[in-house]
Amino acid sequence: MPSNKTDAPKESQVAGTQTPDRANTNAKLQSLEDVRSDATGQALRTNQGVKIADNQNTLKVGERGPSLLEDFIMREKITHFDHERIPERIVHARGTGAHGYFQSYGNHAALTKAGFLQDPEKVTPVFVRFSTVQGPRGSGDTVRDVRGFAVKFYTDEGNFDLVGNNMPVFFIQDAIKFPDFVHAVKPEPHNEIPTGGSAHDTFWDFVSLVPESAHMVIWAMSDRAIPRSLRMMEGFGVHTFRLINAEGVSSFVKFHWKPRQGVHSVLWDEAQKLAGKDTDYHRRDLRESIETGDYPEWELGVQIVSAEDEHKFEFDLLDPTKIIPEELVPVTPLGKMVLNRNPDNFFAEVEQIAFCPGHIVPGIDFTNDPLLQGRLFSYTDTQLSRLGGPNFHEIPINRPVAPNHNNQRDALHRTRVDKGRASYEPNSIDGGWPKETPPAAQDGGFESFHERIDAHKIRQRSESFSDHFSQARLFFQSMSPNEQQHIIKAYSFELGKVEREHIRAREVNEILANIDLKLAAAVAENLGLPAPTAGTVQVKQMSLAQSPALSQMNHPGTIGIKGRKVALLVANGVDGASVDKLVKALEAQSAKVLLLGPSSAPVKTADGKALPVDASMEGMPSVMFDGVWVPAGQASLEALGKSGLAKHFLLEAYKHLKPMGLAAQGKTLLDALGLQEDTGLLLGDDQPVFEKFFEALKQHRVWAREAAAEAIPA
Repeated sequence: MPSNKTDAPKESQVAGTQTPDRANTNAKLQSLEDVRSDATGQALRTNQGVKIADNQNTLKVGERGPSLLEDFIMREKITHFDHERIPERIVHARGTGAHGYFQSYGNHAALTKAGFLQDPEKVTPVFVRFSTVQGPRGSGDTVRDVRGFAVKFYTDEGNFDLVGNNMPVFFIQDAIKFPDFVHAVKPEPHNEIPTGGSAHDTFWDFVSLVPESAHMVIWAMSDRAIPRSLRMMEGFGVHTFRLINAEGVSSFVKFHWKPRQGVHSVLWDEAQKLAGKDTDYHRRDLRESIETGDYPEWELGVQIVSAEDEHKFEFDLLDPTKIIPEELVPVTPLGKMVLNRNPDNFFAEVEQIAFCPGHIVPGIDFTNDPLLQGRLFSYTDTQLSRLGGPNFHEIPINRPVAPNHNNQRDALHRTRVDKGRASYEPNSIDGGWPKETPPAAQDGGFESFHERIDAHKIRQRSESFSDHFSQARLFFQSMSPNEQQHIIKAYSFELGKVEREHIRAREVNEILANIDLKLAAAVAENLGLPAPTAGTVQVKQMSLAQSPALSQMNHPGTIGIKGRKVALLVANGVDGASVDKLVKALEAQSAKVLLLGPSSAPVKTADGKALPVDASMEGMPSVMFDGVWVPAGQASLEALGKSGLAKHFLLEAYKHLKPMGLAAQGKTLLDALGLQEDTGLLLGDDQPVFEKFFEALKQHRVWAREAAAEAIPA
């Protein structure tokens, strides 16, 4: 039987007694103390003890030249960073994906010799992985974060990986700073908090000290960071790449993915509620849309800049913190991608897929963007830890459809059985095979663009990279008033979580004031700080005052309300004919309709028939829908008016600016809720009212309602 007696301490537990046990304990404590490190007052050094003179720039050939592999400081830093986490990805750990295909709109041979862009009849298989950046695999889908948008094209000439994000710029200009950025945005090391978010001291300390991050941070504080659906995100290659045609003519390009369903987001209050209501909201939405045949579609396009125009802009094409405004260089459509098949096994496909920016095919090449140059090394290096060695290309999801014969052998997890006696090149034993393919041959081998470089080896940032605020200003000033208010609230929320006032003040006075004084003043007021009266640097005045392409309001989509989810609230006594009429009208528009009742049990219509429901209002709250409708039926409307759950559902939908409709009989319910009709809050049962509802759904939100919705409790 257990004893309640507390044993007296043993001699080895008494202070000052040096028994062998006590000595071992003290030695262990001392060994732990010896490995603790305090960097206060210390010089920055490599792991080999070499003092570092420049921790900001990779060693390059000239200010704008390619990065050098001999840069042992960058390689040591990034190699260590790449191997910090096992086994999940260090960043982009939380993700989902789908199979699909890409098809070119025509023959783009004048632009590139890449085969998959030259034949409109060719169907190229793809796999796409979407992800958040900061959080681990178990974090939520709807946190405020950048979203990864990575596409693997399985072309006949080998795999091409277009590894990008849903934002067109990045936080840093040089890859040597990537470990610093990720360490800052990750949960703080002393408490592993917060998970999946950037609202904490270390992130804001870093970005407030690194002005080059200003443009990307304002994108992250915009609605782009809380997408409605993975199907409703733009995708970007971020960097400037080269496309090269058969004659060797090179063009600079920026890659764009344009969603046919439009670019839409949730509101911040919705995002927070969804994180609790459905942690898997985005991955569930993607999977269900494919299962029901509402296949997500994107158009792949490029902004094309000829070689002779490389230096004609007010910014540097090699700077990954800059965009090319679409008003200056329109996006040229190349083809369409459709996702039409869900993975059969999440781990085997979504988790084991390995994307590397260095996976390109003839006709596509790199530029000297110093962030891209580092990524070419980092991604492949990372797979060595994640996937157990250099044979990760043999995992089925990573295998190219093109043959891949070479003389690489053995290593961990080798599955291919190579025949022959020669594992070297050149050889005569196996007839010299496999052999090189000259670039000029039919279906020639890969050849890098012949770029002339003549410069000194230096660690230095090009002066053309020094403008950090003009494009951040352009972004903010291109937003609609609603979007600007959301950005102000996002900065206020995030900085309000920062414990150290000097960090909050530095971000307001040295970053936001250089972007826009009204933005800085509004955030300062919300934080209880003095409003700055001037910026700290002279910001370059861009010739373009606004770029309408940057506002989500201008991207409603091209396929109407296909795939939008509409909830029909029903209770006993609902008019079955009213339900049928609305369901048919919505399904004719390819919208998804779900009937929600007080519980999961069927309700009875006014004529006594059983009407099955898809879920309860509690099980599927309003945040999971794009719109809501209340059909006719006096008894049903009265029951909903007495239900706290139904009233909360409707008030919450109103607060989140959702299109709403009620049968003409619903005026009493509307009055009881204290709501007024508007362009997206409609009364009636006829087709003209339905058409107004559909139009409101196309716009995604009833933006004119936002001021009135502020009065509704969260």
